[in-house]
Amino acid sequence: MWKKLCCFGTLWLALLALPFALRHREASPRTHLPPAGEAGRGTAEKLVIISAHNKAVRDEYSRAFRRYCREKFRREVELDFRSPGGTSDIVRYIADRYEAEFRRYCEKRGCVWNDVVRRSFSDPAVDRDPKASPEAKRARKLFLDSDVGIGIDIFAGGGTFDHARQAARGFGVDGGVRRRHPEYFDPAVIPPKFGGDLLYDPRGRYYGVVLSTFGIAYNADRVKEFRDATPPRRWRDLGDGRFFNTLAVADPSKSGSANKCFEIVLQQAMAEAGSPDAGWGPGFSLIKRIFANARDLTDSASKVVRDVGTGDAAAGMAIDTYGISESKWSARIFDGTPHCFYVTPRGGTAVGADPVQLLRGAPHRELAEHFIDFLLSKEGQRLHCFVPGAPGGPEEHSLNRPPVRRDLYTAEEQKHFFLPGYDPYRSGADFVYRAEWTGRYYSLLRVLLKAIALDPHPELRAAWRAILAAGGPERVPEAMKRFDALPFDYAGAARAAAMLRGAGGESAAEIAATVRSWSDFARRNYHEAERLAKEGR
Repeated sequence: MWKKLCCFGTLWLALLALPFALRHREASPRTHLPPAGEAGRGTAEKLVIISAHNKAVRDEYSRAFRRYCREKFRREVELDFRSPGGTSDIVRYIADRYEAEFRRYCEKRGCVWNDVVRRSFSDPAVDRDPKASPEAKRARKLFLDSDVGIGIDIFAGGGTFDHARQAARGFGVDGGVRRRHPEYFDPAVIPPKFGGDLLYDPRGRYYGVVLSTFGIAYNADRVKEFRDATPPRRWRDLGDGRFFNTLAVADPSKSGSANKCFEIVLQQAMAEAGSPDAGWGPGFSLIKRIFANARDLTDSASKVVRDVGTGDAAAGMAIDTYGISESKWSARIFDGTPHCFYVTPRGGTAVGADPVQLLRGAPHRELAEHFIDFLLSKEGQRLHCFVPGAPGGPEEHSLNRPPVRRDLYTAEEQKHFFLPGYDPYRSGADFVYRAEWTGRYYSLLRVLLKAIALDPHPELRAAWRAILAAGGPERVPEAMKRFDALPFDYAGAARAAAMLRGAGGESAAEIAATVRSWSDFARRNYHEAERLAKEGR
């Protein structure tokens, strides 16, 4: 009996081992470049990148950079992408990790970890505040003099605001590209700024890789269903009552690109009104109407254009790469005729950069520097804007990203572009971003929009529905006044932003209570606006 069991067990183990032995024998002679993300596992050098980039970008980056390193340095590399969420989620994750790692570093050196140290080590205001305590100054200096890291080399993607903020906090450090490649920073190649926005940090702590414009994606079939079938061309069109319950809108507290879109809407209103004070109210009135017209609120800006492309939504705000990609996809599935379109709003198209940043304490710094150099080289730039199969272009996916390098916008290079003739340096020339107006309130904008438009979204929609049923804003001015009410004006924005930072020593509980009061204020006014509209007032 025991002999039979032993023989059966031996046969069973042999059968289990056979597939692994055969797989090993088949894999051993492989010499060609394996698929992205599978290069030499266990032997390749690893570069860790945190990013919200989609799979197409990750795959093309992996293939192209591995080839670049193999040909230029005879090195095998692997890109390890980490994606904890959108840009806002990534920023929070990086901050939390640096706090945890610096606490460990600090306590090993005999430092006492307390609230002063926690708040001060990554607060750039400490650098220039003569009233900052000696303890705060020491904590800040200790961090900036350290090489504390979080096990991640590169932060890729997102807007310049988040990268500039990470740099100011000390999380992003000089990537050294100007030292290695000063020719890249000739204004004819990569200008220092465009449209009022920096394209790279003068101290090298982030570099714009591609450009983005912000515009409107719309579904032509859905718009044709409206009594007024005029396609949307301006931001204010998205606030029209005809778009009620048909827009897709991304959550600006989760999506950096969505927040940027709303900041541009606000800036355009300020420019049209002649000053930030005069444009604050009209800008937020339009933003509220856009939110009120939303049938769907999503965490992701890319989901907006997918909803528009499928016809689930008639229109929505979009980054050019998402809007153009969806337009090309709709043309492919509808025999060459697109049903989804992307337009740049007249007078309201800001051009921003999508940067890359070397993180403090990068575990593979040399490889990270090679990666940044690659992205800014002509070879890396062509990867973003050429169609698949073009010389120097991507292998499989069209990334549809306009390059930051101006010297690629030539007739010869544009023959291979994903959209020949498309040039954000031209399309965004009619809008000037004024950072001094809203730049310092970018984080405040996220929180304020969540408090007055996202959290009370049912009440906002009910008020707007009642106003439209009463004949529109002009027919019920009292209701519209309540609808437009804000918890503070432009003059009070500085105080609100400081409160959110805890600049006056506010506790987390006190900050949360204030933000809740903004939501309560909004709800009360939306309820009153609905009542007044139903009364025809």
